[in-house]
Amino acid sequence: MSTPSVNAAKKPVSVKKTILRVLLYFVVLDVCVITLYPYFAMLCTALKNRVEIFSGNSILPVTALWSNFIDIWSRAPMGRYMLNSVLIASGSTLIAMLCGIPAAYALARMKFKGQTAFLGFVIVSQMFAPVVLLIGIYQVMETIHLTDSIWGLVFINAAFNQAFTIWLLRGTFMGISAEMEQAATIDGCNRVQAMMRVLLPVAAPGIVTTLIFIFINAWNEYTVALCLISTDTLKPLTVGINTFNGYNMIEWQYLFAASIFAIIPVVILFMCIEKNLVSGLASGGVKG
Repeated sequence: MSTPSVNAAKKPVSVKKTILRVLLYFVVLDVCVITLYPYFAMLCTALKNRVEIFSGNSILPVTALWSNFIDIWSRAPMGRYMLNSVLIASGSTLIAMLCGIPAAYALARMKFKGQTAFLGFVIVSQMFAPVVLLIGIYQVMETIHLTDSIWGLVFINAAFNQAFTIWLLRGTFMGISAEMEQAATIDGCNRVQAMMRVLLPVAAPGIVTTLIFIFINAWNEYTVALCLISTDTLKPLTVGINTFNGYNMIEWQYLFAASIFAIIPVVILFMCIEKNLVSGLASGGVKG
């Protein structure tokens, strides 16, 4: 006799869950549309001609001009710009990781005087944007003869990403039990061997996450590169695409076509490490 009442109680619950799920899907769809629309507009503009862009009749091109993506390679040294960006981003990432991993390990596993003050300094250093220190940066680079140099941008990007590297990796290392390294030392490993053979493989998701963020920050850096680099063949892609931004006219179709080429490497990188991204961010927040 109690079966109908149980079914009646379950029915409103299932209806409520269905409504909430539909609302959730609707919100997710809206967020995706809002997020992806600028890229869609960028692609559509890159496929238009100059007259069609300024007519503003429709966001969709009447005739897709895929030749715009070919023309930019003859109008500007796009290959050189992309190679410079790859060298700067890769070099900055490598230096930041080589310096950041030992520093994060020391802060996570060792106790020393001034540790709290050093952590505070790391946090405070994140508050300074490169544009605030631009004059000092230029004077330092001028003194050591690294203006108009790819190496100068490599060192600057590595320095400004160092605090983020230390902070995130410290949280990652603190989320890993120290007993694993102690077991390795019992088996005959010293501290460095225990870190290399035990800690780093376990911390791989956090390391990959840190690496991708450093690479993206260095890849997207614009202000310092604009001020330090004057030789056209040494410009990174973010500065080089200004070639299509003239004094009298902006060639929007070429500017957006070049911008699409600029985001492709980052998208590919995200697709490659997407599985490690969430777990890496979570591990970096443990006891951070």
